[in-house]
Amino acid sequence: MPHKAHLLIVDDEANTLASLSRAFRLAGHEATVCDNAIKALELGRSHAFDLIMSDVVMPGKDGLWLLEELKSQGIATPVVMMSGQAHIDMAARATRLGALDFLEKPISTEKLLLTVENALKLQRWEAENRQLRQRLGKHELVWTGETMKQLMAQIERVAASETRVCILGETGTGKELIARTLHERSPRASGPFVTLNCAAVPAELIESELFGHEKGSFTGAAGRHVGKFEQAERGTIFLDEIGDMPLTMQAKLLRVLEEGEVERIGSGHPTPVNVRVVVATHRNLEGLVKQGKFRQDLFHRIYVFPVLLPPLRERKEDIPALVLHFAEQVCAQNNWKPVPFSPEAIRHLQSLSYAGNVRELRNVVERLILLATNGQVTTETVQVGMPPKADLGSSPGGSGTLTQRVQRFEREVILLELNRSKHHITKAAKVLGLERSHLYKKAEQLGIDLQALRNEPSDTQGGE
Repeated sequence: MPHKAHLLIVDDEANTLASLSRAFRLAGHEATVCDNAIKALELGRSHAFDLIMSDVVMPGKDGLWLLEELKSQGIATPVVMMSGQAHIDMAARATRLGALDFLEKPISTEKLLLTVENALKLQRWEAENRQLRQRLGKHELVWTGETMKQLMAQIERVAASETRVCILGETGTGKELIARTLHERSPRASGPFVTLNCAAVPAELIESELFGHEKGSFTGAAGRHVGKFEQAERGTIFLDEIGDMPLTMQAKLLRVLEEGEVERIGSGHPTPVNVRVVVATHRNLEGLVKQGKFRQDLFHRIYVFPVLLPPLRERKEDIPALVLHFAEQVCAQNNWKPVPFSPEAIRHLQSLSYAGNVRELRNVVERLILLATNGQVTTETVQVGMPPKADLGSSPGGSGTLTQRVQRFEREVILLELNRSKHHITKAAKVLGLERSHLYKKAEQLGIDLQALRNEPSDTQGGE
């Protein structure tokens, strides 16, 4: 057999255990034997078996009880049931409980090994499908609201064309996801999707990255390098942060867009390319043109169909769906059991602001899952897991001098912590890292009347 497996065999008959384990070991597998269902359940919880084969009729707890317990406890190991007293109702019940197969004793060695081989193949296919779904999930756009509905309608219209698209949006809004969606819904979907972040490549290397180079064309060019444009032949190239591209490189990119050909460094002759170009930036390109930092002729070449991707604060109606999507994705990628978010926790997350947009929300979801107690993310989990700044809104302090803004910020933080501690001065001071006397002095400087706060009606009496 091509794949060595670790199997658990459960049967109350010693002869059956001996014959089955011998057949499996001769076929190159490892076999663990067990003569009762209770012990088998313990083994199933503590060991990572590739397959469990269990008799149905056994003294005490039977094989169907074992099957039901394995499934209810989230043990994903596939189970094959077998019996010398088989009948249709027994097989039907085993199937309903999640058995992969049902074999009638006596079982020939050939049929036994074929069943194991098929079970292991199915398990590998399911694992590959899970990995594929995880990879696809990374590039899945999630939305429910009207804002994104209108944007997706634009994407659908322009995707089928060869029109150049310029995606505009803040950092973390999902510009690359939009670019991938454009590619996947275009006639070029079967071709490659190649990306380059113009801000991440040093100015002296970006030409080589985009157009390639020949061996020996410059110091360190030990071999021929095919550039991103040639890699994207008959597909799509996505140039992220196009606003950060050096001016000298902008002129060379313009020529490629006009002529439809690239020239590797050191080549001396052009190579035709058939590529759709999609660009993105978080910068104001029109403003950069006015400042002389972006070529006007290149701007008109790439700014044919602008798509403005809204920040998360303008599509808060999508946050519940995004939270559930990210929670499922994080758990699947880490092989964790699903961790639900309470409706109150989701509403709390929906009320917060995210400077890093969707990317930040994804990180927040992963953090909260790690902090979850009793297998669920609650409002309390969110309060523990989110830094204080998330509750203070997105304003950087309003107007005024630096001193005035700092004082306003300090006042908000102290009032927030006093409220969280039910106006308990000692607790608030400890959380803020201050001596109690220092907190009193700071409150006085900032015009916070601690005595008045403590006298306010509250469900929980404050204190020192």
